[in-house]
Amino acid sequence: MRRYCNIREAEMRKAVVGLALVLLLSGCSATWGWYVVDPTKTTGMSNLRFLIDGLYYTILLSVTAILFSVVVGLLIALPGLSENRKLRAVNRIYVEIIRAIPILVLILWVYYGLPQVANISINVFWAGVLALALSDSAFEAEIFRAGIQSIDKGQYEASHSVSLTYTDTMRFVILPQAIRRILPALGNQLVYMLKMSSLVSVIGMQELTRKANELVVSEYRPLEIYSVLVLEYLALILCVSAMVRWFERRLQADERY
Repeated sequence: MRRYCNIREAEMRKAVVGLALVLLLSGCSATWGWYVVDPTKTTGMSNLRFLIDGLYYTILLSVTAILFSVVVGLLIALPGLSENRKLRAVNRIYVEIIRAIPILVLILWVYYGLPQVANISINVFWAGVLALALSDSAFEAEIFRAGIQSIDKGQYEASHSVSLTYTDTMRFVILPQAIRRILPALGNQLVYMLKMSSLVSVIGMQELTRKANELVVSEYRPLEIYSVLVLEYLALILCVSAMVRWFERRLQADERY
């Protein structure tokens, strides 16, 4: 009997919450302006095209940054595996310093500070790529270090027994196995990069978030426009996650055969 009462009480709470949401939505619907993103209207379709135009730069920025960060992360991870204390110190100092800097601060410093410090001219796109790649490279270094250390030492001994050099051992034996193990983590970093690319909007990069901000200023409908922005990022990240899982299954299938 007590269990039945608890179930009924839970159902009543759900009903009350649902009714409250319905009333809230119906009461606010008169002030909503979904016409600004309504594809059946000329203005709505124009606004949607304006928002989607930022998708190209979001993908290009994220993919370019992740490629650079993977390369730099691998180069930083290798000294961390050395028996030389100085090389390990280089790895730890780099990782700890870069991880301690907030990514937004790093973006602002690269765009506004680097040209003055190094006396170079850098545009918005490459400033974003450099900042994102630097920030992510520290995490990539730790991912690679953990993946390489997870490989059994017998693999190194077998490679040495057939006279493989250190470079060939890493290239043909260790890294292929390590990449299979760290692929989910690399996929997570790509998703993280797609989300963090929105921060580059603060320096004027015309990606998804910047496009949405500009449209909000002209249309004064932040709820509707940012709702579309949420859906854009959701669709993009779900597609990327599905691709990463497919690639992971392919690698596992190749390994079985």
